[in-house]
Amino acid sequence: MPRFAANLSMMYNEVPFLDRFAAAAADGFEAVEFLFPYEHPPEEIAHRLQSHGLEQVLFNLPPGDWAAGERGMACLPGREAEFARSVQTALPYARATGCRRLHAMAGIVPQQGVSLAQARATYVANLRDAAQTLAPHGITLLIEPINTRNMPGYFLNYQQQAHDVLAEVDRPNLKVQMDFYHCQVMEGDLMRRLQKHVGGVGHVQIAGVPDRHEPDTGEVRYDYLFDQLDALGYEGWIGCEYIPAGATSAGLGWLRQYQARRKS
Repeated sequence: MPRFAANLSMMYNEVPFLDRFAAAAADGFEAVEFLFPYEHPPEEIAHRLQSHGLEQVLFNLPPGDWAAGERGMACLPGREAEFARSVQTALPYARATGCRRLHAMAGIVPQQGVSLAQARATYVANLRDAAQTLAPHGITLLIEPINTRNMPGYFLNYQQQAHDVLAEVDRPNLKVQMDFYHCQVMEGDLMRRLQKHVGGVGHVQIAGVPDRHEPDTGEVRYDYLFDQLDALGYEGWIGCEYIPAGATSAGLGWLRQYQARRKS
């Protein structure tokens, strides 16, 4: 049966970040993910997880200057040393929380001075080095195609593009983070893409399309996709990376209904 993790960067914004762990546990979640933990000591994050019986399933490497519009560094020539340091920054958080999946954001390709070929070569080399660094810790490195509507200029946009990168990097602990929301916006045909690539998928995320609210809103039949993930043998978590349309807890009817149907 699919297992769901609350994304604490997007959900439970009714309360401060460190209080969101308790809120997610109170709603029955057994795992959480979030974008960035770096404003808080790793020991504090670990304490919140342990206090509420939660598993940490994913967070991102530092993305550069987020406030200035940076969305990762992995594909940016000249930022290799900074990217390598970002891996070292994330490791104490992964060790403290027991997290075994880290997402490396590719970055936005500069409009001038960097060709797509240069960006790809930098990306592949950085991912290969990062995967090698993380392997002894039992950590899987993830890459995620992101749609150009939400993140114009982002380097990685399509599922096949991501899996081609996997093949070129050729490290067993590099996988794709398949976000059905981004995939639907960019290319659709979700089931066929899932069937084709499921062996290389290390994490799944969901949100309603087109507004990125609860997954029972919009054009995607998520109950069908959840069943298919089960049928295909996907054993990972499904991250709820959506923006609640109202109060987070009030919008969880989709989850309760799906779980009740599966149990009946």
